[in-house]
Amino acid sequence: MLFDPISCGPLRFANRIVMAPMTRCRCDHRDAVPNDMVVEYYRQRAGAGMILSEGVPVSDQARGYLGTAALYTEAQAAGWHKVNEAVHAAGGRIFAQIWHCGRISHAKLHVDGSPPAGPSARAAANSKTFIIDNGVPTMADCGTPLPLDAAGIRGVIDDFVRTARLAQQAGFDGVEIHGANGYLFDQFRCPFINDRTDAYGGSLENRYRLLLETVDAVAAEIDPARICVRQSPYGSFNDMQPDPAPLETYPWLARELDKRNIGFLHIYDQDCTWIHDGAHPLMPALRAAYRGNIIACGGFKREQAEGILARGHADLVAIGKPFISNPDLVARLAQNAELNRWDADTFYAGGEKGYIDYPALAG
Repeated sequence: MLFDPISCGPLRFANRIVMAPMTRCRCDHRDAVPNDMVVEYYRQRAGAGMILSEGVPVSDQARGYLGTAALYTEAQAAGWHKVNEAVHAAGGRIFAQIWHCGRISHAKLHVDGSPPAGPSARAAANSKTFIIDNGVPTMADCGTPLPLDAAGIRGVIDDFVRTARLAQQAGFDGVEIHGANGYLFDQFRCPFINDRTDAYGGSLENRYRLLLETVDAVAAEIDPARICVRQSPYGSFNDMQPDPAPLETYPWLARELDKRNIGFLHIYDQDCTWIHDGAHPLMPALRAAYRGNIIACGGFKREQAEGILARGHADLVAIGKPFISNPDLVARLAQNAELNRWDADTFYAGGEKGYIDYPALAG
């Protein structure tokens, strides 16, 4: 099944292998425009049935790391258009993962020096980010966030809508709204971080309100079948605590997305454990709650990927780091060929090394 084509609403994918979104930090932070290296990186990996791009911030304030390509200006959209043309020419499909880092950020990453935004003033105590301080690249603690007020919340939604429009203009096949991994929407979901007493805090419905209002606003601009939402159940990345009631929380969201005919739900197991257990109750509960296409992510190898597809718990499988070092990963998996080892020291290092210089299979 892994190598079979699949039709998902208006889209057809050559196989069920998804290149997972991975931050690579290869752009100039001043303009955040994808460059020729970025074009080549994605072109090389167009054998994936679907590419989910690295997270692209929806505004300057949404940025949380140095060197990430963004999508909130015309110049950035033009840069991504070159990427998408190259992917499509090579037979691939690509979605933009649209992203707001929330409290995982620092004032020095923002042009106006504004502090990070978040649901509350709780800083990510155990998380750091990379900044330029007095001209020197430096690891720094994330800043204390400024809680979003009503105008700020409306601004975040508007930013996602603008980026969705630019994604269409740039030729993306769809967008993934990043609601996982301790970033802004996940911060609002988390009852240990979100201490608000307004309509965006307290109950499960309130804590998911910002995400769903954003989904609705984006779906008014583009076909809902071309929208994906990412979640990370049980995740603790970025100073998060796992959800206290995951078997209630995530199926609830799945049902809400199902009502809206959202095309894809992307589930990421950060620990690469429970998602491989066919007896674990969460994936079947999500499958029962949601009729769209489920993408499973979390340390999948070929046999495990075939297994979750055969169980019917997912429709596509996302793979991350092996795509970094194997631009032709789909062909290698199909042939059971040896994989190149990745070099973690070059994940975020900048430059071509460890980015576009990994070899493909000979012949």
